[in-house]
Amino acid sequence: MAPLSFVPAGFDSRRAATEYIEAELTKRIMFLDGAMGTQIQDLRLNEADFRGERFKDHPKDLKGNNDLLVLTQPKSIYTIHRNYLLAGADFIETNTFSGTTIAQADYAAEDIVYELNKVAAEIARDACRDVLKETPDRPRFVCGAIGPTNRTCSISPSVENPSFRNVTFDELVTAYTEQVRGLLDGGSDVLLVETIFDTLNAKAALFAIDTLFDDGVYERVPVFVSGTIVDQSGRTLSGQTGEAFITSVAHVEPLAIGLNCALGAQQMRPFVQSIANFTSSKVICYPNAGLPNTFGEYDESPETMAENVSVFAREGLVNIMGGCCGTTPAHIKAIYETCKDFKPRVPSPDVRKSKLVLSGLEPLIYDESSNFLNIGERCNVAGSRKFARHVINDEYEEALAIARAQVENGGQVIDINMDEGMLDGVAAMTKFLNLISTEPDVAKVPIMVDSSNFAVVEAGLKCVQGKCIVNSISLKEGEADFLKKATLIKRYGAAVVVMAFDEEGQAVEREHKFRVCERSYRLLVDKVGFNPNDIIFDPNILTICTGMEEHNNYGVEFIEATHDIKTKLPGAKVSGGVSNLSFSFRGKENVRQAMHSVFLFHAIKAGMDMGIVNPGFLTIYDEIPKDLLEICENALWNRDPDSTEKLLEYAQTHGKDAVQKGEEELWRAAPVNERLKHALVKGITKYVIEDTEEARLDKERYPRPLNVIEGPLMDGMSVVGDLFGAGKMFLPQVIKSARVMKKAVAHLIPFMEEERLARLQGVEVADDSDIYNGTMVIATVKGDVHDIGKNIVGVVLGCNNYRVVDLGVMTPCEKIIEAAIKEKADVIGLSGLITPSLDEMIHVAKELERAGMNIPLLIGGATTSKTHTAVKIAPRYKSPVIHVLDASRTVVVVSNLLDQDLRKDFIAEVDEEYEEVREDHYDSLKDRKYLSLEESRKKGLQIEWTRPENLPPTPNAVGHKVYDDVDLNQLLPYIDWNPFFQVWQLRGKYPNRGYPKLFNDATVGQEARRLFDEAQVMLRDLIDNRRIRAAAIISILPANARGDDIVVYTDESRTEEAGVYYGLRQQAEKDKESTDAYMCLSDFIAPAATGIPDYIGSIAASAGFGVDELAAKYEAENDDYSAIMVKALADRLAEALTEKLHQDMRREMWGFAPDESLDTQDLLSIKYQGIRPAPGYPSQPDHAEKQTMWKLGNITEATGIELTDSLMMHPGASVCALVFAHPKSSYFAVGKITKEQIEDYAARKGTTVDAVETWLRPILSYDI
Repeated sequence: MAPLSFVPAGFDSRRAATEYIEAELTKRIMFLDGAMGTQIQDLRLNEADFRGERFKDHPKDLKGNNDLLVLTQPKSIYTIHRNYLLAGADFIETNTFSGTTIAQADYAAEDIVYELNKVAAEIARDACRDVLKETPDRPRFVCGAIGPTNRTCSISPSVENPSFRNVTFDELVTAYTEQVRGLLDGGSDVLLVETIFDTLNAKAALFAIDTLFDDGVYERVPVFVSGTIVDQSGRTLSGQTGEAFITSVAHVEPLAIGLNCALGAQQMRPFVQSIANFTSSKVICYPNAGLPNTFGEYDESPETMAENVSVFAREGLVNIMGGCCGTTPAHIKAIYETCKDFKPRVPSPDVRKSKLVLSGLEPLIYDESSNFLNIGERCNVAGSRKFARHVINDEYEEALAIARAQVENGGQVIDINMDEGMLDGVAAMTKFLNLISTEPDVAKVPIMVDSSNFAVVEAGLKCVQGKCIVNSISLKEGEADFLKKATLIKRYGAAVVVMAFDEEGQAVEREHKFRVCERSYRLLVDKVGFNPNDIIFDPNILTICTGMEEHNNYGVEFIEATHDIKTKLPGAKVSGGVSNLSFSFRGKENVRQAMHSVFLFHAIKAGMDMGIVNPGFLTIYDEIPKDLLEICENALWNRDPDSTEKLLEYAQTHGKDAVQKGEEELWRAAPVNERLKHALVKGITKYVIEDTEEARLDKERYPRPLNVIEGPLMDGMSVVGDLFGAGKMFLPQVIKSARVMKKAVAHLIPFMEEERLARLQGVEVADDSDIYNGTMVIATVKGDVHDIGKNIVGVVLGCNNYRVVDLGVMTPCEKIIEAAIKEKADVIGLSGLITPSLDEMIHVAKELERAGMNIPLLIGGATTSKTHTAVKIAPRYKSPVIHVLDASRTVVVVSNLLDQDLRKDFIAEVDEEYEEVREDHYDSLKDRKYLSLEESRKKGLQIEWTRPENLPPTPNAVGHKVYDDVDLNQLLPYIDWNPFFQVWQLRGKYPNRGYPKLFNDATVGQEARRLFDEAQVMLRDLIDNRRIRAAAIISILPANARGDDIVVYTDESRTEEAGVYYGLRQQAEKDKESTDAYMCLSDFIAPAATGIPDYIGSIAASAGFGVDELAAKYEAENDDYSAIMVKALADRLAEALTEKLHQDMRREMWGFAPDESLDTQDLLSIKYQGIRPAPGYPSQPDHAEKQTMWKLGNITEATGIELTDSLMMHPGASVCALVFAHPKSSYFAVGKITKEQIEDYAARKGTTVDAVETWLRPILSYDI
């Protein structure tokens, strides 16, 4: 059966289309489309839009599943494709970035994955076909987009279990196979494996693609591969450099390879340059529209981005250009117009045609001009008893230390062998290689997967993201078996060691060795298509000096066979297990070292390229004692039949000459705090227990075990955080440091537990939770698998006697809420590393609010920020929302939140800081958008007034009540002293910032106490001697809303208007995530059209009668201090009077809260129903509205409180406010408004626009 093939519009065959693309890329730069996600976000689709009719009863939320839109909103996706094509794109990507069963499992949509991909490709094909008809200047092509999935095969999601993976290579291959089938069946012209943050995931995708093509079901199409460099370190998230990444995927011969996402063009340029220098494939590049701002959005304009990417074209770095996050058709059009006339990149010569190129986290390039390649041999259970013992005993930390030592001693490749009878080789190989991937000092070098069991070899290949070496295959099972294994190895992207075995057995003589190698070479090159430079022959280094004469020439045979291979098999390399040569002298290390050095000296001259050898276990040839050197030379070349006896005699004579131990690491001489810091930064666990114990025993510096954590351990983690943030460490290194921290803390836990139990001795507790300082539910939010920082937070909190309930990664919102309720959480913590996590955190905050939760919420993770938390998350949740910079801050934050003495001040401090952050943010917005007045009104607060709970409270009395001479003694409990100290510019630092804790502040506390005491003396004098007088009026009048205004009636008949309070409505566009109403004060009053009677109250109060005269007397006596003091105290009494009158209204005159019993702090914290906003302040910024209040209450005549020409109140110590009783009334700020609303407001008031603008100048969104 012929391979399945869809022919693109404008071609007569698939091959013709591919040839066109290949040829066109040599003639001009071709263009890819921009971001699909950005365009979908602009559609502002809701849950119902995502579901459509087909999925309306689907059991899980589907909003955010962009891939599903090809089924539920196909026209929208088609339009996006079409717009990009019309903008200049040659290639459009299918809307299938998350089109695998693994990614779709989050939405319980695994069963539609094939359909998703097939339909997505068909929609894109239709767009290409239709646009070709409109603009037939050139054909367009469909790129089947294959994303990285939401899991990573190279990194553990658990810091406690670094060898664990939440997805396997095989699972990825299965998932990608289904996706690719759908894409090809739908007609994709190219397959694009993109946004690669973990190369092992990409290798699984490429493995699936190659398998499908090799099976002959589908005709081959070009493959593009695009990685993602996550920051300025120049590495992928899983730690590879760009060159190492290219090396790892080059085996599929991608038509184009390059970079996308994470960075803008300016930041990406040096990395694109490196890619272009290192590959012979075409180069593809589609950066973001600059770097994301604080909110994960992209601000770079099309023109700016086009100019930035034009550098790539101008310098000849690229063949294909496009856009990623934040880009739009306008960006692609600008890029197309700017870059279309530049010549495409001319590919560099393929370095792989002349060199062996391998990779771990970093590339390794080897050719004949390179020095000998040392392959570390000690991670071999068959060759190292010590390594075998550690592995068998499950002591993998110790086994890893051996691997680390191999690299430190010069190993450029590490050989891993798990062939031991008592081991499950597949499991051991998998676990050890997974662990190595968390050890960047080891993982930076390539791996040699060594086993005689091919199942173990495959297990290893499925764990290594770099290009490794397989050791080994041979012809001993025949050609068919040889070709099958070689084909798989090539598909995995590895180089291969071929042992000199055939069906006859092990080749011993020179001629047989070469014959087997030549035959293998021809099969690999001619039938499998292996790159000759990726073929490494091991002509069998066999043991000499065994006492058997026939073994004595084995060294000569190997060296001569090596010469034959290097001269007759172009590109092939030669390796061998060097320790085999001296196996008969095990335990005689001085002799073995000399034998190895002599052997390598001559074998390298003959062409030996590399060898499996302990690099720290060699003697320099010229430093071998002359007598021993002579014996070894004769033994190697088989020149002396007595060489064996002479070597034995030498070994016995010099048996006590043990290899001298190297100098102890210099850092071990540092103080213990520096040693602990060094161990954390370097990830060294060897000494961490003894160093931690040494610190614990230093009671003078660290009185409690906890002090060791809070001191040197957290100091070390802070350094790690700084280095990570600066791009000087990458993710695997951070994981490694976290494991060191975990080990140190684990040592301290028993001592802290002992300390805790001692403190609790004799204390009765109601349940287990009472023995803890508090409970924190913590989770990595849905869509995110990163939890390193979260786990560190859990450890640190646990060490501080907090109970931590860790919900793991990918945690749905409902699970977080459920756990918080079930576990009686005191604090909830959300963690995330990737940008989409920010949106999920907003969602969680909104759902917490909807569920009526009042638990503080902590936000943390690499992608989070204080600004994002303050602006985007905190407004969605009424309870405290606090950004935590790092794990070391978490304990302090949680402690302050749960300490009843500190909590209120701490929250107030954060609220004040976040309000400033929000103001700074919004003030910095240059192009803030505003809704039209009509749109704002439609989005106003909607109250269902007919529902019983929403009916306005009916007052006990309507009208006015005047207070002529208030007893000032009654006001003392209502005084808020904090503004008093602010008048005198005395402000403490947290936790002593507010009254009365201010008195404890080290800087201002003493002065504040003196001031307060003097204030009490004056206050007592003012009251006792009646030096000042207070008066007030409160009113409750019939009212109803009319649009944005509140109409006040003369009586309950509501037929005659007594006056109108005019309102202003919010217009500044809120964040796209926000569902908040656009508020106006009239929203809190029942509209007249409802027929429901409502009321509005007011207060005018003053404690300033007599103050001016008293202050003038003090000033005349040059006592400015007392003049300021009397005014400040009068202000406090006026505010206290207002507070008391408002309480009286709620309890008596209005009477909707007759049983209200709040202390002063609760009153000041507004823990009552209703609000009392003042005209001229944020909820109604127009001071002119005071005139209506004064008219309705005849306030000047009733109280003596006057309004000046500038609408200030006199006496100065006066307060006025409107009073709203509805339970849904709340404070808000109108913010900036447009001229449209100013004109409408002026018309309603019957005044001029100029007059209104004069009073409202501070809130105008335009200049006058």
